[in-house]
This record gives sequence, structure tokens and C-alpha cells, in this order.
Amino acid sequence: MEGFVQLETVDWAVIGGYFALALGIGLWSSRSAGKDSTSFFLAGRNMPWWLLGVSMVATTFSTDTPNLVTDLVRSQGVSGNWAWWAFLLTGMLTVFVYARLWRRSGVLTDLEFYELRYGGRAAAFLRGFRALYLGLVFNVLVMATVSLAAIKLGSILLGWPGWLTLLVTCSITLLYSTLGGLRAVILTDFVQFFLAMVGSVWACIHILGLPEIGGLAELVSHPAVVGKLDLMPDFSDPAAWIPVMLVPLAVQWWASYYPGAEPGGGGYIAQRMFSAKDEDHAVAATLFFNIAHYALRPWPWILIALASLIVFPEVSDLAAAFPGLAADKLGDDAAYPAMLTLLPPGLLGLVAASLLAAFMSTMSTQLNLGASYIVHDFWGRFIRPEASERARVRAGQVATAISLVLGAGLGLMLRDAGQAFQLLLLIGAGTGGLFILRWFWWRISAVTELVAMGGSLVVAAYFTFVHDAVGGVAMEDWQKLVLGAGLTTTIWLTAAFFSRGESEEVLRGFVAKVRPGGPGWKRFSDEANSAAGDTSWGVPRQVLGAFIGCVGVYSALMGTGLLLYGQSLEGGLLWGLAGLSVAGILRIRP
Repeated sequence: MEGFVQLETVDWAVIGGYFALALGIGLWSSRSAGKDSTSFFLAGRNMPWWLLGVSMVATTFSTDTPNLVTDLVRSQGVSGNWAWWAFLLTGMLTVFVYARLWRRSGVLTDLEFYELRYGGRAAAFLRGFRALYLGLVFNVLVMATVSLAAIKLGSILLGWPGWLTLLVTCSITLLYSTLGGLRAVILTDFVQFFLAMVGSVWACIHILGLPEIGGLAELVSHPAVVGKLDLMPDFSDPAAWIPVMLVPLAVQWWASYYPGAEPGGGGYIAQRMFSAKDEDHAVAATLFFNIAHYALRPWPWILIALASLIVFPEVSDLAAAFPGLAADKLGDDAAYPAMLTLLPPGLLGLVAASLLAAFMSTMSTQLNLGASYIVHDFWGRFIRPEASERARVRAGQVATAISLVLGAGLGLMLRDAGQAFQLLLLIGAGTGGLFILRWFWWRISAVTELVAMGGSLVVAAYFTFVHDAVGGVAMEDWQKLVLGAGLTTTIWLTAAFFSRGESEEVLRGFVAKVRPGGPGWKRFSDEANSAAGDTSWGVPRQVLGAFIGCVGVYSALMGTGLLLYGQSLEGGLLWGLAGLSVAGILRIRP
């Protein structure tokens, strides 16, 4: 098992076939993508829910996703995945509460929302600043994270140096992204989703059947694996359950701005909702996404991660098996691509193609989203507001290319998936509550958001570079997150109460268009509600729907795990609860 796996002709044919298909989709989509900025950035606003839902799932699954899951399972056990499972709470609130609000806003990007919700120079500055921050800084960091995983995949499976892996995949991604815009991204996502699902399930079945593993029953009873199987952390040990489960469920899901799980909606999830045919399609797309992302996909990755504990018990075993892998890229997350080297020809090519496609899917989405921010919310808003639609499309293509170079370059400098995940969580911790409340409380203003952003950056920098220890003991990442979220939230809440707020004209205009309802808008919403013929506030019922949805998805996720562990009764009961949750959602839906 030493050295790099050698792909055979059939493997390279599968990989090359996907590359050609992606380029073909880009060329086909280019016929309509260049018409105007709405076509390029929102695919003409006529996408059906099923295509958008699959696109959301495909984008969230990048090459770094199974690597991150593997890192968590090997270091913390299966329960370590609560670090990202907790984001389901955000996702379900988006489904039942925010999807309709976003679609009603009628904006092209979620940053254009700032000048709908707020007014004056502060709103304009906020929109422009966020366009550069999210379009360049944050977006580049996300692309660097997924580039890191692609580098490890290419090193282990293809035998390519990192720069070559990124050169080939990013060149193809750049071509179809700039040619076909969001339509090409969504269509390639659709192909990638099914390629990834078939590849991950088939790879899992093959790996479990290897002599070293001996099947599913042998895997879950192996001494190296038994201690990693628990779906819940050890509640008798605060050092185990507080950071693994309590902090993610109590703080992280609402406090942190994380791609694909932004509090209050936003990012590429919002972009997909904007491109939907109508409100119902936006809601259905986000519901499908949350079910598939949390309940359908994780277990093949988890089982392969558990199997890696038998084949590569320590990181040193990975280093010995793959001496060509750079030392600064070596970690537990490299165990996933390492396990894929055990696949036979043909299947190896399929899985390698699916993972490369996953990388390209996420990169293309981030490129299109980041370019929409830079062009629509900065260049087209402040630099060239008179620019024609064709000029805006060309500017989007240029911004796409620049962002790609920056993201891939930074990816060559990162070390592991866990490092990048924690960095993304820490940046912006504490601002999430504001993104939720700005829909329902008139006191939130552009000044509040500016204070929140500044406070978040200062707090994050303080805990990272100045004061990262208490009593001489270095703080854990979760402690920094909780303290940072608490301080930032206190800062912006204070600003909300003492700042002047937005003008009545701006607030009434927002309420009339979006119709958020509720006590936070009572003084501005009477006329809007009367005009719309709506005097009820649906959010309490929608929050109940989100809660039932979370119960259903978590029951399906945990029930599947217990069935795989051989606990049929418990697993069956949880799946029964998932079924009851579906019935409950159907009963309370509007």
C-alpha cells in the first residue's frame, strides 16, 4: 500500500468524461447566460424547486466535506459531527420562515437587501463594504478551504502536486462558470449530485467488504472502532459534551455565519431562492436540501471514516503509506482519500471524478456568488452604475477569474480541514442573532450592523492574537466562540437600543414589500397588512414547523445510524418518529 495508487485507463476515461460533460453544459448554457445580469447571476429567475434543491446539496458537498467528517470521526468519534449537524436548526428556520421573506424581497443578491431594509449613506456603505468583504475576503477563504481538500485528493489519488490539481480543475471550472453563469452551475450540480451519491455509496459497500474490514458487523465490533460509535457525546464528562454538542446546539447555529447555514438565510442558499420560480419553489428547494444534506448523505462518509481507523490507525500510518504527501497537508482528514486508494479500477475513477466534481461544484457556486457581490453590489452600484447589462456580465466574468486565482492560491497555504472550519466559525461569531432579528425588529439599523461587524472582527482578533488564554491556560476553540459571540451580541444590542434607527419611510417601505409581520413591526405594518388582506402573524406556526422538521431529520439521521449498528428496534422507532414528523409538517403547513 506504499506510494501512490495508479489510476488505470478506465479511471482516467471516467474523469475525463466528467470534465468534458461540464464544459459541454457550460457551452450550452452560454446561449442564454450572457443576455443580462439576471440571467448570468440568477438563471433568469425561473428554476424549479427540485433542480435548485439538488444544486444546494451538491454545492454544500465539496471535496473537503468527507475529509472534515473523517477528521471529526477519527478525533472525536461519530458524535463529533454535531459540530455541523447543529446547523440543521438554521436550515429549518430558513425553510419555514425566511425562504418566503427572501423571495418576496425581489433582490438580485442578499446584499442588495441592505438598501431595502435600511436607508441613507450607512446602508450604501454597508452594502459596498459587505460586497468586498464577502465577495473577496470571506469567499476566498471558503474557496481556499475546498481547494485544500482538492490538493490532498489529487496528491493521494492522482499523484499530482497541488498546483497541478488546482490548475486542471480550476481551469475547467472557470470556463463553464464564465460561459454559462448560474444556469451552468446549477445544471452541473445536478450531474455532480448523482455522481457523488453513487460514488460514495458504492465505495462504502466495497470498502466494508474488504478482508481488512470484514463487513459491517465486524466493523462496528472492532476494538479500534467501538469507542468511536456513540451518536451522542459522553454526558458524564463536561469536557466531552459541552464543546461537542451543547455549544453547537445552544450557540453556534445562530451565532456564526457559516456558508450554507447563514442565520436568517443568505449566501448561495439565498441566491438559489432568488432564482426560484416563486415562493413555493423556494421553500420546497430549501426543504429538500436540509433533508438530503443531513439525513441522506453522511453515513457512507462516516462508515469509511470508521474503517480508516482499522487500516490507518494513526496519522503516522498515513505518512508511511503516502510519503509523497506534503507534511503540512498531513492530518486525520487525509484518511478519507487514503481509503479510496483501496477501490478497484473503474470504481476508483468514478469516485475520484465525483470528488473532483464536488470541488468544482462548490468553487463554481462561490465564484458566481462572489462575482455577483462584486459586480452588482460594488462595481455596478458605486463605480459604474450606468453600465449596460452586457458590461455587467463581462465584469462578472473578470471578477470570477480574479476570485479563482486568490482562492486557489490561499488553498496552497492552509494545513487541514478542521483548521479552516474553526476559522470560518470564529470570523463573524455573534453577528448571527442580528441577521435573524433584522427581519422582525425595527430597531435593527445599518449602524447596528456596522457596529456588529466591527465588534466581531475586533473580538475575533483579540482572542486569536492578543488574549487566547485564561489563567495561563490556552482557551479551546469553543470557548473563544462562546465568549466572542457573547461580547459581539452585547455590543450590537447596545448599539440597537441607543442608535437612532432607520426613517419611518424606509421601514414602512420594507414592511409593505416583504410583509414580515409580528410585534416588532406593529407600528409600521397595519397599513401593509390591510392592503395585503393579512392580519395574522404566521411565524409562531412556522417556527413550530421548523422544530418538527428538525425532529424528523434528526430522527432519520440517528435511526439510520442505529440500524447500521444492528440496533433494529431503536432504529425503527426513530424512523417511526421521522414519519410522524412528516405528518405533523403536512398538518400545520399553510
